[in-house]
Amino acid sequence: MVDSAVLSSDVDSETARNHHPAAVFLRGIAMGAADIVPGVSGGTIAFITGIYFRLLEAINAVPGAVFRQLFRGQFRAFWNAVDGTFLVCLLAGILTSIATLASAISYLLVAYPILIWSFFFGLIVASVWHVGRQVRRYTPTLLIPLLVGIAIAWWVTTLSASEVSPSALAFFGAGALAICAMILPGISGSFILVIIGMYAPVLAAIKSFEVGILLLFMAGCVVGLLSIARLITWAFHHFHDLVLALLTGFMIGALNKVWPWKETLSWRENSSGEKVPLNEASIWPWTFAEQAGQDPKLLFAVLMALAGFGLVLLVEWIGSRRGYVSSST
Repeated sequence: MVDSAVLSSDVDSETARNHHPAAVFLRGIAMGAADIVPGVSGGTIAFITGIYFRLLEAINAVPGAVFRQLFRGQFRAFWNAVDGTFLVCLLAGILTSIATLASAISYLLVAYPILIWSFFFGLIVASVWHVGRQVRRYTPTLLIPLLVGIAIAWWVTTLSASEVSPSALAFFGAGALAICAMILPGISGSFILVIIGMYAPVLAAIKSFEVGILLLFMAGCVVGLLSIARLITWAFHHFHDLVLALLTGFMIGALNKVWPWKETLSWRENSSGEKVPLNEASIWPWTFAEQAGQDPKLLFAVLMALAGFGLVLLVEWIGSRRGYVSSST
């Protein structure tokens, strides 16, 4: 198990523990809202709101605490070891957000796609700026992981949705893969599910409450989360700036997915029998106006992007005043 001291240079433990449960719950709300939208990462929200390293620390503590405290009946010690209040409040926020905001966000994306995607675009641009600032020492070698991150994320956003046979193994693997993407800033777990063709089957299982299938999916999530959290923690400890450069690249590459103006190249039918875009390409606003014959709403799009950018700055400013935003310096 990775000791919590590994992250001492990235987050002050006492400051992190001062997060009020209500503030953690609200961060969970934001993470859940982000994870609903293919292309926006809950990990990015966790990072810019100053709880990313605390989350990794809590997740890494779970396996050891299960054997050392839980199996011995030391429930209070187990709860403290895994930062139970923090994890429960965060999870409650995420689940609440998914349950209450999924329909609203889905409606807004259909009714006002350009404005909503512009807002998300501004959020991610500000997140790029925020994460890039956490680098301790800027060197030319950081260009390599930065470019690799951009290339990988950009490539992922251009992939077409595939069809995967919804077997038990497919649900387990989808859970592990999606949660790994979800915990990484810049990579969207829901978008990964879309790419591998498991987004609709998972949603269908949730709507029909297929307990067996959902347990398999959740088991995959647990395995993936415990694995990726330990790996990320180790990577941050040994290659702090390289990892941040890679994550920054992920977010820059992901901007292609949230670009507001798209040209639909092909369509697919979703689980509800509705036609939805399958392959899309980013185009300029004026090209969109010519091809779609619609107003690109450029001025309002810019204002929404600025609003998203400003929201991240506001969150960071509030967090820094209260000592919530983690710093790696």
